[in-house]
Amino acid sequence: MRGIKRLMDDRFALVCIGFLFLVLIAGIFAPLFAPHSPYEMNVKEKFSGISWDYPLGTDQLGRCIFSRLLYGIRTTVFLSLLTMVITILIGTMLGMLAGVFRGKMDEIIMRICDVFLSFPSEVMILAIIGMMGPGLLNVVLATIIAKWAWYTRMIRSVVLQYTDQHYIQVAKVAGCGTTHIVRRHILPAATGELSVLATLDAGAVILMISALSFLGLGVQAPMPEWGMMLNEAKNVMVVHPYQMLAPGLAILFVVAAFQFVGDSLQDAWNVKRVSRRR
Repeated sequence: MRGIKRLMDDRFALVCIGFLFLVLIAGIFAPLFAPHSPYEMNVKEKFSGISWDYPLGTDQLGRCIFSRLLYGIRTTVFLSLLTMVITILIGTMLGMLAGVFRGKMDEIIMRICDVFLSFPSEVMILAIIGMMGPGLLNVVLATIIAKWAWYTRMIRSVVLQYTDQHYIQVAKVAGCGTTHIVRRHILPAATGELSVLATLDAGAVILMISALSFLGLGVQAPMPEWGMMLNEAKNVMVVHPYQMLAPGLAILFVVAAFQFVGDSLQDAWNVKRVSRRR
């Protein structure tokens, strides 16, 4: 409760949370807010300026940039959040198994993690997509494969930190089972670290997915995605540089908001150290 109170006292963090909430709402209700279909082409209106019908103008195919930006939330932000949720679930489960039971299970899981962590995550993602081919599903799978080991090791370290606490030892002496201790004591205690890790890494996943789409290895045209929109706009950046502003600023603001919220959560939950493997 103290962590929540500290977070509520941070006005800038509340502004960032409100901004992210509005972004998510805009993505969920994109069909209601978008004036056009993101796939609707009108070559006669290509490179049109800002107008009531086209709030952010049109691209090289006459598609509404504002509509594509809204629908791009679903592929860029929602896809990143889905990837983070799956990665955290896998990392939490394996980290709990390794930290609670230890012994041979801990040794096996940690040695597998060492193998995956021996490669930079960006290089591993590129290698996996290179073998599996570009595509939406392959981006998600590659990101999960590259990041699960890092989360597993971090959750394990958190579990080992809390299993040595006195109240955990008292619960064991009182006859509480392992499942009860994990559910009632360790998981709630690790909530702060989990929230900080997830929020800070969400921005990195958004950047990774956008970068892969920009390189042509992620989401494929004509699906609206912010990195793909930058890829399409780079071909006309000399004559129409404003084409890159909308998706570029959207990525910048959303990633920055996640980073600021993560920093605020780190202060609110009094998480002294969050090590990040770059």
